[in-house]
Amino acid sequence: MNHWRVAVYLILVPSVGLAEPTSLDRQLATVLQRSEYKYARWGILAIDAATGQPVIELNADQLFAPASVTKLYSCAAAMIALGAEHRFETPVYQRGEDLILVAQGDLTFGGRTTKDGHMAFANDDHIYATATKATTALTETDPLAGLKDLARQLKEAGIREIKGDVLIDTRLFEIARGSGSGPAIVTPILVNDNLVDVVVRPAEAAGQPAAIELVPKTEFVQLDAQVETVSKEGRLNITTRRVGPNRFVVRGHIPQGSKPQVRICPVDDPAGFARALFLDVLRAEGIRVTASGLREPTAELPEWESYAKLKPLAMHRSLPLAESLKVTLKVSHNLYASTLPLLLAVKEGKRTLAQGMLIQGQTLAKLGVEIEAISLESGAGGGDGDKVTPRVTVQLLQLLRQREDWPKFEAALPILGVDGTLADAVPKDSPARGKVKGKTGTYTDANLLLGRSHLRAKSLAGVMTTAKGRELIFAIFVNDARLPKGMMTGTRDGQAIGRICELIYEHAP
Repeated sequence: MNHWRVAVYLILVPSVGLAEPTSLDRQLATVLQRSEYKYARWGILAIDAATGQPVIELNADQLFAPASVTKLYSCAAAMIALGAEHRFETPVYQRGEDLILVAQGDLTFGGRTTKDGHMAFANDDHIYATATKATTALTETDPLAGLKDLARQLKEAGIREIKGDVLIDTRLFEIARGSGSGPAIVTPILVNDNLVDVVVRPAEAAGQPAAIELVPKTEFVQLDAQVETVSKEGRLNITTRRVGPNRFVVRGHIPQGSKPQVRICPVDDPAGFARALFLDVLRAEGIRVTASGLREPTAELPEWESYAKLKPLAMHRSLPLAESLKVTLKVSHNLYASTLPLLLAVKEGKRTLAQGMLIQGQTLAKLGVEIEAISLESGAGGGDGDKVTPRVTVQLLQLLRQREDWPKFEAALPILGVDGTLADAVPKDSPARGKVKGKTGTYTDANLLLGRSHLRAKSLAGVMTTAKGRELIFAIFVNDARLPKGMMTGTRDGQAIGRICELIYEHAP
């Protein structure tokens, strides 16, 4: 037995010292000793939810890059500070001959709302579409539902013509940059996650051009798309490249018989994007508008304080915040999570990301979280300054479980082998399938020396019910693992963490 394995055994066993390793210790060591983890560092803590006693402990007080497990902290603070039932109200005012939509930070703006009053999500969300990904999907919802709701209300209020301009006011907070992949501009106006989806469908015969559809349809984004249909044995490869402000080139190949493929074009000007779409929606509702979405607005915004003296002509009311948090955590939505600290700032009369992060820390400290033991600079994860420990992460979940709104937070977590980012972490016949709920995290860098990816962080934190019916709270982190050549994401490591969950589920005392 090598010294490294002895060290792992001695730390993992509940009674530190010369105790014999348990079956669970030996099983876990087979995962932690894989060759790709030779230079990596693991941190694991699992405690009994009822007693708080540790079941497994390894480097529990060391700092780790958490990747998207960071979203547990931002979503928890938002739920506490704003309330799980908080609803965003987006008004439209009339000032003279102008209409003004005042953005209020509604994360989905009706674009994911289902007929039964919930929010839809796809396990492989469109914000993560890449050149060779075949599983990205759109939800069967209307991305313009919020704007259409406002247009209907305006027509019902008697508006038939807008002789002036149509403006989008995004001064609720200072525009910021988010962390992680996907749309990066953090703004209080979000329509279809501030991007245009490019849906590519193969033709019937190889050599023919594929069909291209923009969702939502708009002239605000210019697209030069040429995708060829290839044989069924051909390789899927569709790239989207930004070549100018709101201008994109799409090229590639799609095999015959393939499912529709989704690629994305994040917009450079979310306010201008929303304005152009709102103008289209108003016209579709039968309201005459002379303003153009292709020109800059000519009217000036009023003083912010003046809205208090105006009565809204229309108001879109969102679903409860808990539904937005569900999407944020299930699919690991970076843009939504990056927006949450700014919404905390607004609640306290502030406007910047730094102020929002400070308020997030104060909110978690009041909950009882030992925030002095960690460091966070983002709401989504992926920041160089994001560092947490397994112990504080478990502590966060332990404290949340004591709150009345815990069931809503728990319901927002991905379920192992079932949905969200944990859908494929274990086989369909895994005994732990459906027994674990937790937030995942993945962060990779390029290792140019070896021509492969370096896994900076892979993580999972949540709750589980073991085979013996024991309720556990856990956090699992691995930092600085090497990925096999050709693997660009932490898929294998996600399966490794899934395997750890299976082992804890089956072998925990």
